[in-house]
Amino acid sequence: MPDYYEILGVSRDTDKEELKRAYRRLARKYHPDVNKEAGAEERFKEINRAYEVLSEPEVRARYDRFGEAGVSGAGAGAGFSDFGDMGFADIFESFFGGFAGSQGTRTQTRSRGPARGDDLRLDLKLEFREAIFGGEKEIRIPHLEHCNVCNGIGAKPGTRPRTCPTCSGTGQVRRATRTPFGSFTQVSTCPTCNGEGQVIDDKCDNCGGAGRKQETKKLKITIPPGVDNGTRLRVSKEGDSGLRGGPPGDLYVYLFVEEDAEFHRDGINILSELKISYLQAILGCRLEVDTVDGGVELKIPSGTQPGTVLTLENHGVPKLGNAVSRGDHLITILIDIPVRVSPEERELLEKLAKLKGDRTGKGGIEDFLGGLFRG
Repeated sequence: MPDYYEILGVSRDTDKEELKRAYRRLARKYHPDVNKEAGAEERFKEINRAYEVLSEPEVRARYDRFGEAGVSGAGAGAGFSDFGDMGFADIFESFFGGFAGSQGTRTQTRSRGPARGDDLRLDLKLEFREAIFGGEKEIRIPHLEHCNVCNGIGAKPGTRPRTCPTCSGTGQVRRATRTPFGSFTQVSTCPTCNGEGQVIDDKCDNCGGAGRKQETKKLKITIPPGVDNGTRLRVSKEGDSGLRGGPPGDLYVYLFVEEDAEFHRDGINILSELKISYLQAILGCRLEVDTVDGGVELKIPSGTQPGTVLTLENHGVPKLGNAVSRGDHLITILIDIPVRVSPEERELLEKLAKLKGDRTGKGGIEDFLGGLFRG
């Protein structure tokens, strides 16, 4: 069985924030849209599975106690199996195929009342600027909706389910077996009602007796400014509808940000490059540069060297949860030194070289230009 802590590269006592940082780093590295290497997609699925289990305190506690068997029902698009209200015999039954206890041991009768619906997961791609500024996004999700014809009970209007005659409504059948080591009770799901505790003679035509029906629903969700790869949004009560009139689960939206051809992101800062001529670098100038906010004037100081990083404050990414505070836009300067110059340019540059008391030497004017940028 996989070790989810090992998959995320964290210790077993790691806190929630460290767990989230580890997940985001690995999700960005192995996302199939970013990493095309063989095995990257499987690795990405393992990372998501590990985070789904360890990010939920109750599920993590079960995993720490029982391992993979304790969370076998937790996963993308499904709810989390809940062992919290089970006795030891019920847990033993779930783990070991239906044999519980010894002589005199009885499993508790499970409630056949309303049950909460499953949680759902949706992976959503965002454009670079959508992640920075947020906004509304329309999504479509297939999920199980409450049947309005039968009000979720599964029977035709005017009729009702009846208690299962085989299991008397418990959803389980038991068979006692005597062995030389004592009496054992085998507990299994009732074959008549499939564990529901009730049978429907006249099933609802709209939902086929399930009480729920698969539907595709349109939703508008709000993307907060500053989200990044791996950010998870919870949309309350938009998961599958519950059984027997139970409350719906939640929808979890995982966000993945597309790369931009011009800008790169480093936390809350935005990085880009700007190529200028050698004359602009020597003399200095003012240029309009692109930012996520549009065109902004940037001052190039005279004598700017290759690799110089100039900062446009407050033109970066808004802090998640505090959109008023923003990072910076960092621009790395690249200088275009020409391989060839016109005769007029060469004459002027040679005059400049003489004024500086330099010699162009064997390499010609290119060596002189290189000397200018080396100070």
